[in-house]
Amino acid sequence: MPIDAAKALAAEPRTGEITWDHKDVLLYHLGIGAGRPATDPGELRYTLESRLHVLPSFVTVAGNGSPGVISGLSMPGIEVDLARVLHGGQSLDLHRPVPVAGTATARHRIAAVYDKGKAAVLVLRTEVADADGPLWTNDAQIFVRGEGGWGGDRGPSTRLAPPTGDPDRTVERPVREDQALLYRLSGDWNPLHADPGFAERAGFERPILHGLCTYGITLKAVVDTLLGGDVTRVRGYSTRFAGVVFPGETLRVRMWREEGRVRVTVGAVERDDAPVLADTVVQHS
Repeated sequence: MPIDAAKALAAEPRTGEITWDHKDVLLYHLGIGAGRPATDPGELRYTLESRLHVLPSFVTVAGNGSPGVISGLSMPGIEVDLARVLHGGQSLDLHRPVPVAGTATARHRIAAVYDKGKAAVLVLRTEVADADGPLWTNDAQIFVRGEGGWGGDRGPSTRLAPPTGDPDRTVERPVREDQALLYRLSGDWNPLHADPGFAERAGFERPILHGLCTYGITLKAVVDTLLGGDVTRVRGYSTRFAGVVFPGETLRVRMWREEGRVRVTVGAVERDDAPVLADTVVQHS
């Protein structure tokens, strides 16, 4: 088996210094579609350095501090074909608002390995702290098709009961044709999002959008629509990637208010609301 769960879990964490500044934040915000309309005061908070605040999902690319799919698959005990890999989910816990610029220590490790039968699931955990203490904890759930079936722990279910009633708000967010090409400049170089030949080998008709790009687009929609544009109100954010997005499509984001959190679903408008994000929760103050 290319995945040695015991070895992966026993491996020493990888620790290193990460840095980021306003240019990294601006590039990330543009990569998730900020700046439309370009002169809108609400958008300038994402695109103009003199007014800049940081959407918390930026932490998935900050200083290339998250191991991501590619580098995470180079951890001890793991040797798999990248074409068999899918990003299954993402969760984020914020300990403090993310600064516009910073230097911090990032600690990466495999937190769990689950056997789902037809696939293995790796939980890649990144814990980041600076001189003032913890900043965030970030988990990526990575599915590796064809690598399950060794009799390991199946892991917990992350499925939630669907939201009830009509959504409190529904918005649509168009995805640019070149969105994946712009987003990948923040550090996720997986060829699945740019190379048609690689995408075909992985089973897709053409390159797909990064799941974490959809993740950022969705959080921005929630912050701008239900949290008064205040990024500092976000405390946590989790999702399951339920389907793919093709650049050029439109996302329909439905939101339900609950006590201390917003439940969200996201579908692709042009494909009859085919599910894209599910079991999605934004925790807030």
